[in-house]
Amino acid sequence: MTDATIEPATLEDLPATVVSRIRERLTQLEQTHRVKVLHAIESGSRAWGFASPDSDYDGRFIYVNEPDWYFSVNEARDVIETPIEDEGGVVFDVNGWDLRKALRLLAKSNPVLIEWLQSPIVYAAMPQFAAEMLELARQFHSPKAAHYHYFHMARKNFREHLCGERVRLKKYFYVIRPVLACLWIERGMGIPPMTLTALLDGVLPQGVVRDDILRLRLEKIRTPEFGEGPPLPAIQSFLSAEIERLSAIAVPGQVPTEISALDRFLRKWARANG
Repeated sequence: MTDATIEPATLEDLPATVVSRIRERLTQLEQTHRVKVLHAIESGSRAWGFASPDSDYDGRFIYVNEPDWYFSVNEARDVIETPIEDEGGVVFDVNGWDLRKALRLLAKSNPVLIEWLQSPIVYAAMPQFAAEMLELARQFHSPKAAHYHYFHMARKNFREHLCGERVRLKKYFYVIRPVLACLWIERGMGIPPMTLTALLDGVLPQGVVRDDILRLRLEKIRTPEFGEGPPLPAIQSFLSAEIERLSAIAVPGQVPTEISALDRFLRKWARANG
């Protein structure tokens, strides 16, 4: 199954026109909002490693405002959202979070933010920013919070999309990935990686279920408008059994961490836009 185990996409695998368009939008946002983009990545199925040819481009970024922005009695809006654009069938969805908002979420071990720091597709980056922030994420990592996030995502998507006589096959990946993340956490392996292949290699290195998942992934990568079909027996049984089992396990919380490390990080990077 060598062909089925192809690596997740990197920036070099994307069309140059797409990368250029996203970078142009980031530059426009910096100028319009007077911010500095510290880290911009691709999220969603392209970064997770199971995008279809017609999948959207989900650009996400962390930015910092000018220093005086943080010295105000009234807190201003701390997100930048842009309209979803369809350019000749290529759909762009680009949004970002202010650094202080991101650090507040990191203090709560927010899995979505931590995934942004691990994306294999990076559109723009300040040297060392993501590495330093990911190290902070490890300090604040809460297995309990991460398990809660991924388990409820898996159970919700399974109940809503995979319980009929026919299922939307792409929805399997929105259950498989969080279930594998839960297994990663349960085994005490730290922060789960973002990509499907890394999760598989860590917790499901061999077997029929792994092979079926890789075959399904390869089909999705190659097929626009990935359609419906009957449930896939091995994958269906695996997901059903693991969701039932995971619902009863106890996962430890995080060790309290001194918040001052986040304050120092904020001050350091806020000066980058001074």
